[in-house]
Amino acid sequence: MLFNSLQFIYFLPIVIIGYFLLPHKFRWILLLLASYYFYMCWRADYIILIVVSTLIDFFAARRMGQHTERKRRKKYLILSLFTNLGLLGTFKYFNFFTENINQLFEYFNVASQIPALNLLLPVGISFYTFQTLSYSIDVYYGKIKPETHLGHFALYVSFFPQLVAGPIERFDRLSPQLKAKHNFSYENLANGLRLILYGLFIKMVIADNLSVYVDQIYKAPEAFSSWGLLTGVSLYSFQIYSDFYGYSTIAIGSALIMGIRIMDNFKTPYLARSVSEFWERWHISLSTWFRSYLYFPLGGNRVKKYRWMINIFIVFAVSGLWHGANWTFIIWGAMWGILYLVENQLNKLFKFQKIAKEWSLRHFIMATKIFVISTVAWIFFRSQSFSEAMTILKNIVTNTNVEKQLNVEPRILLLLGLFIFSDIFLFNNRFDKWSAKQNVVLRWVIYAFLLFSIIVFSGVEDFPFIYFQF
Repeated sequence: MLFNSLQFIYFLPIVIIGYFLLPHKFRWILLLLASYYFYMCWRADYIILIVVSTLIDFFAARRMGQHTERKRRKKYLILSLFTNLGLLGTFKYFNFFTENINQLFEYFNVASQIPALNLLLPVGISFYTFQTLSYSIDVYYGKIKPETHLGHFALYVSFFPQLVAGPIERFDRLSPQLKAKHNFSYENLANGLRLILYGLFIKMVIADNLSVYVDQIYKAPEAFSSWGLLTGVSLYSFQIYSDFYGYSTIAIGSALIMGIRIMDNFKTPYLARSVSEFWERWHISLSTWFRSYLYFPLGGNRVKKYRWMINIFIVFAVSGLWHGANWTFIIWGAMWGILYLVENQLNKLFKFQKIAKEWSLRHFIMATKIFVISTVAWIFFRSQSFSEAMTILKNIVTNTNVEKQLNVEPRILLLLGLFIFSDIFLFNNRFDKWSAKQNVVLRWVIYAFLLFSIIVFSGVEDFPFIYFQF
């Protein structure tokens, strides 16, 4: 079930109405059944993976809670890690690793070949496995107490607004909200609907329309001029941002109507002034997950400089691999790691002063630099292979004599310009909070424009959310 489908338009109000009509003690049952149904609309049999992960982690955490010695708790943590990473590795990475091993065998003239598995990648498996892993690890280190109610824990793992594409929530933040009694609030309803409307606009009007042009240049990069390719790769930067930002905004709005506050996953990342700030604003829940559960366990910055640099590189490379079983994702992550380290050293060498929070020419220049860097990196993220990415980069330089341009409709450029303007305008703000402070006339003019744009300018095709594949 997609957020931008008619099915979800019917599904969400039914769940919300039922949620507030039911007595508080039964609401978790409704939300759990609704969440399982939401996932099973994609493929019913794969719900067993979520159930298995839930049961193993619930059992492992309960057993860890019964022991005070970390040595005795470790075997249950290993059980949780083995189960979740095993499922993730089997469905997402098995064929990638076997393909590379087979290529290595072929290089050394070894006849043996490991057969591939014919498995469909479960939607959202990277998200819900990381979410439940954080719970097991936190219980192991004694940061939280194990949940004693299986149903409440199952709901934490599968809560439908953020089940398939995040944000990746921590147990101590989300679970208490799922258990709390929330009374109907007009303010939550209004703000939630504002976010849903804005998220649908970002996804259906911006991302889906841009995808048509992006697909053209990646299908035949040799056919377009250098300027056409530059236009296309720049549009992909906005496509992936608006696609994932749109999903996260709808997720936050859907939960907010029920009084449940999901963390913000994006904060105008293309207005960041540095590489480090970009990752404080882009996919925030994943960045903080890797910081807490990989960077700090590796030693963080409490180690020698060379080891710290290795830690940073590992975190970024692994975050790239998290996105997909392809060398292009690893290269994408490694690029960001190298850029982070280079920037860190330059800052120490030249002792750059921090830019003030208010807008300035220097802020604009630095933000432009980050956009250019991210656009180049996105080429590897979007390409199916390293050679395809290099072909794009080569043709950007060499196709100066090719006449074919990427002809983007003026209305698409206008709508994209409005979206960019809104992102600048909402710098360090959020649409629902900003619009709630405006006068009633301006608010309804904005609502009417967003709704009109969704009805009239939505992409002809229904494009799934990009991050569903991760």
